[in-house]
Amino acid sequence: MANYTVGAIQQVGVGTVDFHKSWDWFIEMFGIDIRILEDDTVAERMLPYTGGKPQKRHACIAVSLQGGGGLEIWKFSGRTPQPVGFEIAVGDLGVFAAKIKCRDVEAFHREISAKWKDCSAVGKLPDGTPCFYVKDLYGNWFQLVERKDVFIEQHRLTGGVSGAVIGVTDMDAAVRFYRELLGYDVVLSDTTGPYWEDGFLCGGEQRYRRVILGDSAPRKGGFLGLLGTSTIELVQALDRTPRKIYEGRFWGDPGFIQVCFDVINLPEFKKVCAAKGHPFTVDSCPNGEIFDMGEASGHFAYIEDPDGTLIELVETYKVPVAKKLGIVIDMKKRDPEKLLPKILFRLMGIFMREKIKG
Repeated sequence: MANYTVGAIQQVGVGTVDFHKSWDWFIEMFGIDIRILEDDTVAERMLPYTGGKPQKRHACIAVSLQGGGGLEIWKFSGRTPQPVGFEIAVGDLGVFAAKIKCRDVEAFHREISAKWKDCSAVGKLPDGTPCFYVKDLYGNWFQLVERKDVFIEQHRLTGGVSGAVIGVTDMDAAVRFYRELLGYDVVLSDTTGPYWEDGFLCGGEQRYRRVILGDSAPRKGGFLGLLGTSTIELVQALDRTPRKIYEGRFWGDPGFIQVCFDVINLPEFKKVCAAKGHPFTVDSCPNGEIFDMGEASGHFAYIEDPDGTLIELVETYKVPVAKKLGIVIDMKKRDPEKLLPKILFRLMGIFMREKIKG
């Protein structure tokens, strides 16, 4: 029996050229307004992906109390961020889109279309789930996917992250990676054909093999109530050779940087990843130390999928709940698989909610 747990998607990283404008947009459009942590220091442990040098940056992780993973909003503050030099198309290698849960796709499409023009028409996933696409102010794609579940009612139509769309070159190898290492053991759909034919997505009218993966059983972890379930959508271009989204650029440059998973017993999972041919490329705590991230602490590591897409793994040790009251979640002092009580997240809603800056 495995003595580690790969839990839910904790967050998807989003590199930006303007930290505050991006976060304001995510608050206004999606209601992702609870600041779990914020850090404005130097990233010293990501040298394989930052030119071999520590890089100063400003980052935060924000979530929606309606449930779902968060967004890690990230900007270099010691160098000029380098945007991608081409128009990203469906199937390009890396994270093409973050999935955002939406309790009523048709209603939210009407709501957001009234204030933001870069929205597709409403369509459906291959399994019939209603969805549509939104492009943010810096060209990042978000797939709004209908999900009725709500963690803590905030009277909004959207929640947080519920998965990702990832471009791959070898579908079978990619499915094997996401099944065997990250636990997506159910094929929800496997189709071939055009991806999205209304012209809104670059390359959407071309042919792709498209596989959506899910879970056969609930995942575990103290944060599962908030983070919820997710799907991974893998897309393989059949009519062209895809480009690598982060080719020649740094981790943290604009775009979707990584998909991050909540993990219990990361040192044990390190052995499994190595045995499967995907060793840690970054390990923040190789000697069992604790990595401090401002008001939070934990252990993080990175692996790469078969096409080099970055997967972050985080074992959380401490998370602030109400700084003014000195309340923190200390995962070292509790069963890490036992769900955290909702009252802690309600307190976050009182003490850690951010408003649009103006």
